[in-house]
Amino acid sequence: MAGLRLGPLLRYTDGSSATVWVESDRPCTAEVRCADGARGSTRTFRIAGHHYALVPVSGLTPGTATEYEVLLDGTRVWPPPDSRFPPSVIATSPADEGTRIAFGSCRWAAPPAGGHDPVGPDALDTLSARIAADPEAARPDVLLLLGDQVYADEISDATRRWISGRRDLASPPGDQVANYEEYARLYYESWLDPEVRWLLSTVPSCMIFDDHDVIDDWNTSEAWLADMRATDWWRERLLSGLMSYWVYQQLGNLSPKELATDPLYAAVRDSPDGTDVLRTFAARADADPASVRWSYRRDFGRVRLLMVDSRAARVLKEDRRAMLDPGEAAWLREQVLDGRGDRAGVDAGDGEREGSREGEREGRPAGDAKSARAGDAMGAPAGDREGPYDHLLIGTSLPWLLPHLVHDVEAWNAAMCAGERGARWARLGERIRRGADLEHWAAFPSSFDALADLIAEAGTGPGAPATVSVLSGDVHHAYVAEPSWPGRTPDAHVAQLTCSPVHNSVPLSIRLGFRFGWSAWARALGRRIARHGRCAASAVSWRRTGGPWFGNQIMTLTLRGRSARLRLEQARAERDGTTALHLITDRELA
Repeated sequence: MAGLRLGPLLRYTDGSSATVWVESDRPCTAEVRCADGARGSTRTFRIAGHHYALVPVSGLTPGTATEYEVLLDGTRVWPPPDSRFPPSVIATSPADEGTRIAFGSCRWAAPPAGGHDPVGPDALDTLSARIAADPEAARPDVLLLLGDQVYADEISDATRRWISGRRDLASPPGDQVANYEEYARLYYESWLDPEVRWLLSTVPSCMIFDDHDVIDDWNTSEAWLADMRATDWWRERLLSGLMSYWVYQQLGNLSPKELATDPLYAAVRDSPDGTDVLRTFAARADADPASVRWSYRRDFGRVRLLMVDSRAARVLKEDRRAMLDPGEAAWLREQVLDGRGDRAGVDAGDGEREGSREGEREGRPAGDAKSARAGDAMGAPAGDREGPYDHLLIGTSLPWLLPHLVHDVEAWNAAMCAGERGARWARLGERIRRGADLEHWAAFPSSFDALADLIAEAGTGPGAPATVSVLSGDVHHAYVAEPSWPGRTPDAHVAQLTCSPVHNSVPLSIRLGFRFGWSAWARALGRRIARHGRCAASAVSWRRTGGPWFGNQIMTLTLRGRSARLRLEQARAERDGTTALHLITDRELA
């Protein structure tokens, strides 16, 4: 009899359909049955000895929340008979009731039940406990996980012991993940946590990777990549990281319509063992990152979410460094401006957005991926003065706006590495870049300015949204920063909203460094450093309007009509041994 190894994870939802991800312990037919009669089923597919299914569910009733159960070969496996949690549900809330979007990043694996937690309470665990205790209370409509869902280079003691039973940790990569099986173990350890498992079964999720999903500072520079490729372990690590990401995270980002036309998904499912098919895809993604798109778009009523790959899509050549390759940058512009008349400069066709599809860009100009006509999808004609959306969310794991000193140091470092002060400074700059993790948007100055220009354009003029928010994590603290453009005032409220970690450490050095980084003294120091690098003035200025806040935390945006409200909550241990989310800030954005 087939058993449920991991899941279910409720991934994509809209008004009438959903997808539910599961991992079973053997081949089987996975089925989801809802209390209202909606259902779906599919056969599992096989990758590296593991069995998975992404079950499409159709026939859901808009504006309802229906309980569901999971069956494998006709036997119910979810919910467990001894579950202490409320039934998992698939909710299809009406868009006019508003959209609650919770987000954060950087979740290190939770310790075993009852074990000591060296990094403090897990914000996702604590959120789960609150929802379970009061199912009628407001819950997120979607959870955005903005990177570092697993840590391939910082494993737990339990995983280290498990790996040591398989291979010699004295050989590279040592006590880091080496292959697909070890990646599968990371996800198993992370998502089997009871609270998180239930939370992910009942709150839809959208995900994107960051560096630790592969390795710290993944794709920092061309020289870094050359050094990694010279090792005898990197290729297997990277291919396994991309393969496991596609299975455990990216598949669930796609809609049922997209899945039905995705050639890679079809090839994997049609094969008795999809390992070689997926490995070939990952190898092509490694050899030619521009051939694959991991970024994607989701529309929640009149809220548009663009999840942007700011890791694999980089151009690393020093003379043309960019956070996004030309095709990716064109795609982002197209999605931002889709529905704003002819401002996008491209013809947007059918389909919600193009995903990580095998052959997606072959034979087509860069950026020619199709996307939905937002006016059609949301009931407003393209170019209508009201605009295609009320709120634009750009999810990028790395913050766009950083503390001013950090920004200026990264811009200076980019100039040094590009040879602005000669070969000696370039060599020093590369050492500093790697040692200090200088690889955010500011380290790609042309990309930073291009994003600033695009955001200003999106937020200005007829059809402008009420808010444009850049959602990020990575830097192990939370803050709000608001930009301004010389001689230009967008009609939308624009903000950088950064929230991390969900569950990780925040060393004293980070606390002190980022507090100082936002100070006036640091800003003056940064300007001097930027002058040494002959850095051009930024196209945008900004100020911190909230934070910095340190702790395991999660942010929630509540978007209703053209209003937006932001909450930040931190997970803290209570005297009775439980944990609770404590409100840190609650403010109107628009």
